[in-house]
Amino acid sequence: MSEGTMQRRAQRDQRDQRTRRLNRVLVCAAAVPVMLVAGCSSDSGSGEGKDKGAGATVSTSKSPSPTVQAAAFKTLPEPCEVLSEKMLDELVPKAKKGKEGSSDDVSSRASCSWSSLDNNGVKGSQFRWLNVSLLRFESDVTRGSGDKLAKQYYGKQVRSAEGSEGARDVKSEPVAGTGDEATAVRYELKKKEGTFKQQTVVARVENVVVTLDYNGAGLAGDKTPDADDLMKDAKAAAKQAVAAVTKANGSSGSKSSSKSPSKSSSKPSSESSASSKSSKSSESSESSSGAGKSSE
Repeated sequence: MSEGTMQRRAQRDQRDQRTRRLNRVLVCAAAVPVMLVAGCSSDSGSGEGKDKGAGATVSTSKSPSPTVQAAAFKTLPEPCEVLSEKMLDELVPKAKKGKEGSSDDVSSRASCSWSSLDNNGVKGSQFRWLNVSLLRFESDVTRGSGDKLAKQYYGKQVRSAEGSEGARDVKSEPVAGTGDEATAVRYELKKKEGTFKQQTVVARVENVVVTLDYNGAGLAGDKTPDADDLMKDAKAAAKQAVAAVTKANGSSGSKSSSKSPSKSSSKPSSESSASSKSSKSSESSESSSGAGKSSE
C-alpha cells in the first residue's frame, strides 16, 4: 500500500471519529431540554395540588358567630305600682300619689318616689321618703350576659350606698329571700332639719337590679325614728318590689328560659351603658334630695 493511500485512510478515520463524537454531543444536548420540561411540568402539577389544598383549608376554617346567654327578663313593671297600698300606708302614711321618674325607655329603666310628712302639732312631725329604682340589662355579645351586667351594677350600687357622702355609722348586711342576692345598707345623715336615718336595700333578680331607698327623721322636736324599724320596713318593701318584677315577666322569668343563647343583643350595648349611668346619677340625686324635702 502506498504512502499516499495510508495517509488518506487515516484522515477518513479521524473524520469518522469526529463525526461520531459530534453526534453524541447533539443527542445529549437534545435530551437536556426534554428532561427540564418534564421536571418543570412535574413541579408545576404538585404546586397546584398544594395550592388547592391550602385554599380548601382556608375556606373551612371560618370561626362561628359569637353567642351570649339571653336575658331572662324582657320588661319592667309600672314603678309606682310595685308596692301595695298597704305597704305604702305603713312606710309613707301621708304620701299622695307616687312621682314617677323620667325615662327614655320604661322597659329598661324606671323609678318612683313618695314623701310623707305627718304633722303632730307642737310635738313636731315625722318625715318619711321612699324611692324605688328598677334597672334592667340586656345581653350583649361584646359586654356579656344580662345577668353578668346586672351583677356588676348590683355591686356598684352597694358600694355607692356604703360610701355616701356625709354618712355616719355605716352598716351593711346580706338580705335573704329577696331575689338572687340582696344587701341592706344603713347609716345616719346629719341635716339642719334633724338626724335622718337612711336605709338602702339593693337586690338583683336575674338581669334586673332593684334599689330601694327609705329614710326618716323626727322634725321640729319630734323623736328620731328607730333605725331597726325602718330597716325592717325597707326589707319588706324591697322583697315586694322584686316579686313585682318577676310577676311582670310571667313564665319568662324562670331560670330555664335564660339558658338559650343569643347571637346579638336586642339593644345596643351603648344604650344599656347610658341607661346604667343615667339611673345611677338619678338615684344619687333623688336620694340626697329626699332628705331635703323634709323642710317643705
